[in-house]
Amino acid sequence: MAGLLCRLLLCLAAAGAGVGADLLLEEARRSVDLSTHLAKVSAELSLANAAGGAAASSFLLALEPGLEPRLAYLGVQVKGEEEEENTLEVRETKVKGKSGKFFSVKLPSPLAPGAKVRVSVEMVFTHVLQPYPTHITQSEKQFVVFEGNHYFYSPYFTKTQTTRVKLASRNVESYTKLGNPSRTEDVIEYGPFKDIPPYSQDTLKVHYENNSPFLTITSMTRVIEVSHWGNIAVEETVDLKHTGAVLKGPFSRYDYQRQPDSGISSVKSFKTILPAAAQDVYYRDEIGNISTSHLLVLDDSVEMEIRPRFPLFGGWKTHYIIGYNLPSYEYLYNLGDQYALKMRFVDHVFDEQVTDSLTVKIVLPEGAKNIHVDSPYEINRASDELHYTYLDTFGRPVIVAHKNNLVEQHIQDIVVHYTFNKILMLQEPLLVVGAFYILFFTVIIYVRLDFSITKDPAAEARMKVACITEQVLTLVNKRLGLYRHFDEAVNKYKQSRDISTLNSGKKSLETEHKALTSEIASLQSKLKTEGSDLCDKVSEIQKLDSQVKELVLKSSVEAERLVAGKLKKDTYIENEKMHSNKRQDLVTKIDNILDAL
Repeated sequence: MAGLLCRLLLCLAAAGAGVGADLLLEEARRSVDLSTHLAKVSAELSLANAAGGAAASSFLLALEPGLEPRLAYLGVQVKGEEEEENTLEVRETKVKGKSGKFFSVKLPSPLAPGAKVRVSVEMVFTHVLQPYPTHITQSEKQFVVFEGNHYFYSPYFTKTQTTRVKLASRNVESYTKLGNPSRTEDVIEYGPFKDIPPYSQDTLKVHYENNSPFLTITSMTRVIEVSHWGNIAVEETVDLKHTGAVLKGPFSRYDYQRQPDSGISSVKSFKTILPAAAQDVYYRDEIGNISTSHLLVLDDSVEMEIRPRFPLFGGWKTHYIIGYNLPSYEYLYNLGDQYALKMRFVDHVFDEQVTDSLTVKIVLPEGAKNIHVDSPYEINRASDELHYTYLDTFGRPVIVAHKNNLVEQHIQDIVVHYTFNKILMLQEPLLVVGAFYILFFTVIIYVRLDFSITKDPAAEARMKVACITEQVLTLVNKRLGLYRHFDEAVNKYKQSRDISTLNSGKKSLETEHKALTSEIASLQSKLKTEGSDLCDKVSEIQKLDSQVKELVLKSSVEAERLVAGKLKKDTYIENEKMHSNKRQDLVTKIDNILDAL
């Protein structure tokens, strides 16, 4: 009777605080996992609504005052009749007359009077394990202290509850012994505790060995640059710190490599999981590329082993940049001008990761409008920025978002909706074409216009002489080519003994030679008019050419005599060799004069 009266008074007190007096916890089974540098708390709750009251559409969760700022993640699921789990909506709320953090959890359906529901609560806390001692040498092991609550902290009366604490090792220095707990290896079990009033607290303290990697991402900037030409570039700038016990004394590389238990709490390397489509991966810092990394391509992911330039001990920091490219068709969806980018807000960096401060920048294509962001949890949107890169005119919109205290449970997709006119994809190609067009047009105008203030007669005369000389060179080379064609006609005649072939070649030579010689003479007279001394050199070329022509015709006459049998073959060969040498000497002289021109 006294117990019933006590319970009634507690219910009345809860009603005065605005907590829902008809609800109570028939059973609370809590598990606290301290095997890593995180504190993971999971609780199986059996929530009951007292008979005779009103239906309850939601219930409250409360956080212990000492752990409020350390909460990184809170998730609640309800177990149905077939053991399926449905995630429930959780919102922060306030309770009248009570300080601290409270969360309102909406049930999938109102809980009728006398009914029960089983819910599963998952909480993750960061930086609650404090190294003790705070400084250790390289050869010492790391011990940490956890302080919590023996009871499940709740605004409701709890009939029975248990607490199970999972440690990182069996080496335990001390732990509180409320209710005569049992211990097996690395597990401590408290309870069961009966009839626990609301907001009950009793300090739970455990001091034990924990050599897990106490890695913390103190600051991280994740930049996602979207291109409608088929690529998404991702770059992450990471500041990493070992937040375990600070290294005391010097660091010995020799002992570290020789003794396997030296620096047991340090971090040599860790694995980062990238998307399966990641390519062109790079890993570098301020010095340059870090070649100690290893990349393993799996079926569903790309596994990258990150090995810093030095092992990380307590208090040590490192900074690095990792980047890769992704095909846009796997993450970018569109319907007409409506686009949706679905990517992770934060991605896997290492197992059991903790990120103190995260900044995400999503660079959209130039011309993107009506931007809307759907996030799976609350983020802090900063003012949008503009990013300028190659061929941009008015800048690309950049979505900037911040969030603190993230863990692996925050690796979820964020969806960015925006509109983009596809005709704007032609902007960059047209800019390139237009730039080249303007460049060539400017060069054409510059070359053709005369920007001199006064005319220079001497310069104009030199230009005229140069133009005439160029024409002379062309005509002389063309005329020398006629002799080579005639030589081919003579050779054909010697083989076929067809006199018509020789006569045709001779006629063609005479006609074209006469025309070219006439043109060169005309240009020679122009050079004389301009008063250039090159006129004499052209005259010399004309004389040498007449000698060349004479030798060519002599060779054709002797070929006729050879074919007719009037000249012996040996004599012909000897004469032909003599003519060829003379002709070569004349052509060389002509070439030398042409080079001088």
